[in-house]
Amino acid sequence: MLRRSVSSPVHVAGVLAASFAAVLLLSACAPDPAPSASPSATASPTPGVTATVEPVLIPEGTAAENLPVFTAVAESIWATDDRGSGRAYVDALVGAGFDRAAMQVTQDQSTVGNPAESLQFAVRWGESECLVGQVGPSTGQVVTAVMPQLAEGRCLVGTTRPIDW
Repeated sequence: MLRRSVSSPVHVAGVLAASFAAVLLLSACAPDPAPSASPSATASPTPGVTATVEPVLIPEGTAAENLPVFTAVAESIWATDDRGSGRAYVDALVGAGFDRAAMQVTQDQSTVGNPAESLQFAVRWGESECLVGQVGPSTGQVVTAVMPQLAEGRCLVGTTRPIDW
C-alpha cells in the first residue's frame, strides 16, 4: 500500500530553496540581452591606472598651496642635462607663472670655476614666506620647502646672482 506523506514545513522550505537556487543558476547561463543601440557615454577606468594631474600655480593661494607646482617645476629641470643651471630653474618657474622679480638664485659655479655642490633658488611669496629649492650633488635630489622670509624680504642667505636675462 502506498502511503502518501504530508510534507513538513521544513521539507517544503528546502524544496523551495533548491528550486530558487536552480533558477538563479540557469539564469546565469542565459545569453545576455541584445546591447542597446546607443553605446554608453562614459567609459569605465582601467583598474590600477590613475590619471596624473599636474599641479598649477594658484596666484592668490598660500605658499604651501603653491609648493607642489614649485616642486614639480624643479623636478622637471632636475631630470634634464640643465640640472646645474640656475637660469634653467628660474626660466621654468617663470614659465609656470611665478614672478621673476620675486626670485633669487645662487651661483652655478664655485669661486674656482667648478660646478656648485649646491644650487639654491627661491620665490618670495607674500609678505612673510618663501618657496625655496635646493639641488646639486650635495643633495642628490630636489629639496623644496616653505620658509619664512629673511630681513628685507630676502629668501636666501648670502650672495645671489642677478637675474638680468
